[in-house]
Amino acid sequence: MLVLGRIIGTGIFSTPSSVLTAVGSLGAAMMLWVLGILLSFAGLAVWLELGTMFPRSGGEKVYLEAVYKKPKLLATVLFATNAIFLGFTASGCIVFASNILKAAHVTVTDWNERGIAMGVILFVTLIHGFTPHWGIRLMNLLSVIKIAILLVVVVSGWVVLGGHIKSIPDPHANFRNGFANSSHSPYNYASALFKVLNSFTGWSNAAYVLNEVKNPVRTIKIAAPLGLGICSVLYILANISYFAAVQLPALKESGVTVASYYFLVVFGPTAQRVLSVFVALSALGNVMSVTFAQSRVNQELGKEGILPFTKFWSSNWPCGAPLPGLIVHLVPSVVIILDVEGYPGQIINLFVVGGLIFLRFKHPEVIRPFRAWWSAAIFFLVAAVFLLVIPFIRPAGGIGDTPPLPYWLYPLVGIAVFAIGLLYWFVWRIVLPRLGKYQLEPFKDVLSDGTVVTQFHKVHQE
Repeated sequence: MLVLGRIIGTGIFSTPSSVLTAVGSLGAAMMLWVLGILLSFAGLAVWLELGTMFPRSGGEKVYLEAVYKKPKLLATVLFATNAIFLGFTASGCIVFASNILKAAHVTVTDWNERGIAMGVILFVTLIHGFTPHWGIRLMNLLSVIKIAILLVVVVSGWVVLGGHIKSIPDPHANFRNGFANSSHSPYNYASALFKVLNSFTGWSNAAYVLNEVKNPVRTIKIAAPLGLGICSVLYILANISYFAAVQLPALKESGVTVASYYFLVVFGPTAQRVLSVFVALSALGNVMSVTFAQSRVNQELGKEGILPFTKFWSSNWPCGAPLPGLIVHLVPSVVIILDVEGYPGQIINLFVVGGLIFLRFKHPEVIRPFRAWWSAAIFFLVAAVFLLVIPFIRPAGGIGDTPPLPYWLYPLVGIAVFAIGLLYWFVWRIVLPRLGKYQLEPFKDVLSDGTVVTQFHKVHQE
C-alpha cells in the first residue's frame, strides 16, 4: 500500500492535459506514458538490486554512501541537502485545499488555500508523529480510495468507448490520426516526460522504510514491482478514458482539472463536485505516504551526525515514530511551494545507476538477491543523461514550460541546491577544522530508545 499510496497522487488526475499540450498529439502523449512506465521499471530494477544488497532504510542515501565513500561524507551531505530542501509536500497540500474549496463552492484565494494547506501538513505530521499506527491505517484507507477513483475512471471509460454515453456520440474521434500536430521540439518532450515520471514517483518508496519491514528482501522484490505494475495498467487505461470522453482542445485547456472535466462530461456537474472531494483525499493520501517515507530518510540522515543536534533528529521521540524527522519535512513544506524536485532527482538517479555499474565491476563477488538487467541499467542511465541535458537546450521561441520564468531556471535551481550542500560540506569538513586546528573524529552513541547514532568530537592538534 505504501508504494501504491505514493505513486497514485494527483498526477494522473491532472498531468494528462499538460502532457498533451506539450507534445501536441494523442499518439505522442501515449508514447510518453509508455516510455515513463519503461523508465520506471528500469529504475526499479536498479533500486531492487541495490535495495536487496543493502536492505535498510534510507534508499538512495544508503546506495550512494556504499559507492561514493570519498571524499568522506560528501555524498551523504549532498543527498541530505536535496532531501531537506526539496523533500517537501507543499504541492499536494495545495491540491487538497483547492479541491476542497471548489467542492464547497468557496472562492479560492491565496489565504484560504494556503491556510488549509498548512493545516493539512500539520495534521499529517502530528498523526504520523504521535499516533503512528493510526497514521498507517489512514494512509492505507486513502490508498484504497485512490485506487477506487481510478477504477471508476477506467470502467466508465469502457462504457464511453462502447458508445453508451449519449452526450459522447463519437468516442473514437480522438484516436483517428493520433499523431497529427505532434511537436518537433525535444524540449517539449523532455518537459512532458518529467511530468510523466513525476506521476510515477514513488516506486522506490519501499526502500526508504526497510528497517520497519519484515523480511525486507522478499517484501521489496514483490511489493515494489506489483505496486508499479498495478499503477501502470491503471494509468494507461485512465488516459484512454480521458481521450475517449473529452475532445482534444477541451482536454488541453482543462489544465489541472482534467479528471474533473471528464466527470462533468460523463456523469454531470454533481459528480464533478463529488470528484473534487475524492481528488482532495487522493492528494491527502499522497502527502501522508511521502511524509511517512521522507521522515525515515531524514532520521537516517540524522544518524550520520552531519546535522546539528544529532540525538534529537535521530530519535523516535516521543511515541516510537521519528517525529523530529517529520519536523524536518514539515518546515520546508510550509515555507516553500516549488516544483523543482524532478531535475535534482535525475542527478541522484544518474549517480545511483552509475554506482550500480561500478559495483558490478569492482565487487562482482558480492551476493545479489536480485540482479538488474544490463539493458535496464543502461536504458535508465541514458535517459537520466538526456533529461539532465535537454532542459538547457533553448526551446522554440525561447519560451519554456513555466513562463515568464526563463527555461533554464528550473534545472539551475536544482543544481544550486547541490551547490549549497557542497559549500556546507567544504566549510564543515575542510575550512573550520583547518582554522580551528582540529580533526573531526566519529564515535557511536546509543539513545535511550536503542537507536545507534554517529557523532563527531573535535580532536585538537598539538
